[in-house]
Amino acid sequence: MTIVEHDIQQQAVHELSDEIISAGKSGQKLKILMCLLYYVPHRTGLTIHVQHVAEELARRGHEVTVLTARYKLSLPRDDEMYNGVRVVRLWTPPIPISRGLIMPAYPWAALGLMAQHDVVFVNTPMLETALISVLAKISGRKVVATHHGDLILPQGFTNRVIQNTMFAMFKFMAKRAGRLIAYSQDYADHSYYLRPFLNKVTPIYPPIQIPEPNLEHANALRNEWSKDGGPVIGFSGRFVQEKRPDLLIRALEVINQRYPNARIVFCGEYEIAYEDTWEKHQDLVNKYRDQLIFLGLKNDMQYMADFYAACDVLALTSDSECFALVQVEAMLSGTPVVMTNTPGGRVPVTVTGMGKLATAGDWWSIGEALVDVIAGREEYIKPRREIEEIFSFKRTVDQYEAVFREYAQYAQPKS
Repeated sequence: MTIVEHDIQQQAVHELSDEIISAGKSGQKLKILMCLLYYVPHRTGLTIHVQHVAEELARRGHEVTVLTARYKLSLPRDDEMYNGVRVVRLWTPPIPISRGLIMPAYPWAALGLMAQHDVVFVNTPMLETALISVLAKISGRKVVATHHGDLILPQGFTNRVIQNTMFAMFKFMAKRAGRLIAYSQDYADHSYYLRPFLNKVTPIYPPIQIPEPNLEHANALRNEWSKDGGPVIGFSGRFVQEKRPDLLIRALEVINQRYPNARIVFCGEYEIAYEDTWEKHQDLVNKYRDQLIFLGLKNDMQYMADFYAACDVLALTSDSECFALVQVEAMLSGTPVVMTNTPGGRVPVTVTGMGKLATAGDWWSIGEALVDVIAGREEYIKPRREIEEIFSFKRTVDQYEAVFREYAQYAQPKS
C-alpha cells in the first residue's frame, strides 16, 4: 500500500468517526481514565499528545483523570487539577528501569479509579500495560490503547530483556483491548508491536496545536544564532541514539560545501540519564563546535513556534519514528522539513509536500536533502490553513471521543 493509499484509508476513518458521533451517542458525558508513565510538566511527543486530548475532552465537559508517576519530588502529591484534568500522581522509589519507573501503589490506585470511570485509555509502551489489562477485566472496563512507538533500546543484554518483556506485556494487553490506535496506517503496517493486531487498529493523526509565530522574536533569534546570515537548521528533540543527532552533525560535511556558514540549533535535552549518546559523540560535537548551538529543553509553545520560524529547515534524522509531532509544528510555523524515510515518520512530509525525505542512516543523503530544501525553500512552503486542514486538531479529538464512546461501559453514579 502506498502512502497516498494510506492517506485515503485515513480519510475513510475520519468519515467513520463522524458517523459514530452523529449516531446519537454524543449526549452522555464520559468518565475517562488515562494511564501513562510521565505527564505534564514532562515534555515529549507522547505526553503532549495525551495532554492535548485530555484537556480538550475536559473542555467539552467530560470527566478526565490521568494516572501517572510522581517522577519528581517537586511535583504535587496525589491529586491536582491541571487545566480541567484531574491528575493523580503516584510515588515512585528511586529505582529507574531504563526509561521506566516502578509505582508500588499502582494496582490499588488503578483498580479503584477504574471502578469510577467508563473507559480506560492506555498509552504504550508502558511497564504496567499487562497489569492494566487485568485490572480492567476485574473492574468490567474496556481498554483503548494508543501506541506511541515501538520500544527500541541501544544494544546490550539488559536492554534486550527489557525490550522483550515490554513487548510481551503489550501483546497480553492488545489481545484483550477493545481498540488500538496508531498515528498512521503506514506506521501500523510496519510496527512490530501493532502488525499482529491490525484488525484492532484505527489510525488517528496526533493532536497538534501551536500558536502562530511571533516573527519579530523569530528574526531576533535568527540574528542571534547566525550573525553572518548563514542558513539555520533546526533540530527539535532529545539527543538520544534513536533520533541520530550524530547523522545531522556529520551532514555538515555535505552542507558546508554549499553553505560553509550554516548553523545547527538543537532544541531539547542533550544530557540524558538513561543513555550515553551525548558523551559518545563529544569528539564529533567538538569538531563542529562553531556551527552548533544547544538550547536545552524549552517548554513554552510560543518560544517553540518562534524557534521553528527562525529556522530555514527542520531536520529529523531518526532511525525510526512513528510520526514526530515536531514536523507538523514546524510546518504550521512556516518551516519545511527534511525527514528520514521511515515508516510513520515520512507521513507528514509525504501528505503535505512540505519538505523532502532522506535515506535513513545516511548522513550524506541527509546533507543533500537539506541543501536542496534550503536552496529551493519557497517551493516547499504551504499555507498554514492547508496544514491545519490535513492535521485537524478538532477532527483528531472527535475521533478519540467517538472511540471512547464505542467502548464505554458507564459507571454507576455514586449514591
